Amino acid sequence: MEATLRRFMGWEDAHYAGGLVSGGHLVELFGDVGTELMMRHDGDEGLLATVTADFLQPVYVGDLLEVSGRILSVGRTSRQLAFEARKLGGHLDLPDNPTAAGLLPEPITVARGTAVAVVKQERQRLRPEERR
Repeated sequence: MEATLRRFMGWEDAHYAGGLVSGGHLVELFGDVGTELMMRHDGDEGLLATVTADFLQPVYVGDLLEVSGRILSVGRTSRQLAFEARKLGGHLDLPDNPTAAGLLPEPITVARGTAVAVVKQERQRLRPEERR
C-alpha cells in the first residue's frame, strides 16, 4: 500500500536564512503521508511512534516536492513505514522573470525515512478485505 502527496514549498515553510526549509518540515510531511496510510489500512489516523530520517539535499522555498510512503510490514498494532521525498522542480532564478518555474529532467531525492506507526486494536476499523 502506498500514498503520495505533492507540495510546493512557500515562504511559510522557510525556517532559515535564504529560504531554506527545515528538515523537521519534511518529517511533518512524512507524518501526513503516514496518516493517510493508516487511514487506508486501518480506518484510523494512528500515531507515529518513531521516525528516522536522512536528509540528502537541501530544500528551499520554491521547490516542488513529492513525498511518498508505503507500508513495509504489519504487526498486531504496529506498522513499519518507509518514506521518500523527491524534488520535482521549482523556482528558476531568472532576473527578467521572477515567476519562472520548471520541472527537473529527473527528480532528486532530498530525504528518506522510516517510521513505526501504532494503531490500537480497538481502533482498527477495517477488515483485511476492506483495505485499500
